[in-house]
Amino acid sequence: QSWEKHTQWGIDVLEKYVKFVKERTEIELSYAKQLRNLSKKYQPKKNSKEEEEYRYTSTRAFLATLNEMNDYAGQHEVISENMTSLITGELTRYVQELKQERKSHFHDGRKAQQHIETCWKQLEASKRRFERDCKEADRAQQYFEKMDADINVTKADVEKARQQAQLRHQMAEDSKAEYSSTLQKFNSEQHDHYYTHIPNIFQKIQEMEERRIVRIGESMKTFAEVDRQVIPIIGKCLDEITKAAESIDHKNDSQLVIEAFKSGFEPPGDIDFEDFTQPMKRTVSESSLSNSRGDGKSEPKFGGKSKGKLWPFIKKNKGAGPEDFSNLPPEQRRKKLQQKVDELNKDIQKEMDQRDALTKMKDVYIKNPQMGDAASVDHRLAELGQNIEKLRIEVQKFEVWEVQKSKCTFVMLISTTISPDGSYTEEQSQETEMKVPATDFDDEFDDEEPLPTIGTCKALYTFEGQNEGTISVAEGEMLYVIEEDKGDGWTRIRRNEDEEGYVPTSYVEVYLDKNAKGAMTYI
Repeated sequence: QSWEKHTQWGIDVLEKYVKFVKERTEIELSYAKQLRNLSKKYQPKKNSKEEEEYRYTSTRAFLATLNEMNDYAGQHEVISENMTSLITGELTRYVQELKQERKSHFHDGRKAQQHIETCWKQLEASKRRFERDCKEADRAQQYFEKMDADINVTKADVEKARQQAQLRHQMAEDSKAEYSSTLQKFNSEQHDHYYTHIPNIFQKIQEMEERRIVRIGESMKTFAEVDRQVIPIIGKCLDEITKAAESIDHKNDSQLVIEAFKSGFEPPGDIDFEDFTQPMKRTVSESSLSNSRGDGKSEPKFGGKSKGKLWPFIKKNKGAGPEDFSNLPPEQRRKKLQQKVDELNKDIQKEMDQRDALTKMKDVYIKNPQMGDAASVDHRLAELGQNIEKLRIEVQKFEVWEVQKSKCTFVMLISTTISPDGSYTEEQSQETEMKVPATDFDDEFDDEEPLPTIGTCKALYTFEGQNEGTISVAEGEMLYVIEEDKGDGWTRIRRNEDEEGYVPTSYVEVYLDKNAKGAMTYI
């Protein structure tokens, strides 16, 4: 029984280890799943504001960390898979084989024990029979001797007693012989039992136990080796995270913030001294904080539209601003307008892709009427055509606003003279004046001198220049280029001495004169 208990305990230990490894694999899978969910949770959403944030090196490093954590999770899945196949699966099969082997060995042991016990019982029965026959022979001999000594007993009775005594003696001899044979056989069986059968069974059980112990040791080594195999890959993931962290450039991120939020304003100039001791016509400095002129009250105004452009730390009112973003500083407004144009162009491309797909479908229906009615897509094609036209109008509108803000300036020459009585007067030149729509920014002034021609261009499409600062062109028209695209999407052209303006760069094909030296002056 002690052997049975010990071998059963060994199997229980093996099953316990299998259960331990199985739970470890479940933990690894759960951990990997949680890591993947965590990485997915913090990934930037497509077409969202978060994508814009990943232009900074710090956020890109964070994105790299999320991607590496995803790979890191994959290695924990590998650990789970390898432990399942190499340990739990193999040991589970081995436990079943071990149970069968153990059952077979103990069955052989019980069979051997039962055989020796049967031999013992046969020996005991033979011994008792021999003992009984000897006693019966002794009693028969005593009875014969008694009958033979009695003179009153007939010869027949004496002869009968003598024959009975001889019979009992013969039975006793037979029992003796049988007992001796059974005893020899039992001794032989007992010797084989204790020196051959049982030792062999114990040897097999011992070998079985030793194999079990070796097997669990090998499984523990595999347990460690499975982890060790993924350490280089996990280390590589951690190295990539470290590399991403070291790639963070605080100077670059700061410069991106500056580029994103710079207003484009120039700092205001000094406020002119106003002498109230003399009656004169005074002028307030164009670069002062005030937007008002005259009547002797030139007190700076910090309210109104100038407030936002001068003091960037003032909290802005929430809510939707004007459609043309005229409430924003010049640089930010330009970026917003360009962003809006890009979004509209993407929408146009989507609509055009849908239209192309439907057109192909219609062609298929025309060639194979059994597949569908070609007229069924006409309504949708018409809708897509209308949508594309509306979007193009929107693009043109925003492009015009962009060129207005980027290019249109006052062309004004101001000359200041002193009258004989000592007062200041302003004389405005009679040159042609081009006005910018009213905005919340300071006016800009350009020189009147016309710009030189730096090349020619051909209009690829018709453009209706309906806003001030732009010029209308017809498809195929040849014009002169007087200013290249400065990165804002507009090119300045001239038709003749009196007609010049801006057109979208994408609407013209430009041929520059390499020898020309164009110049542009901003005031």
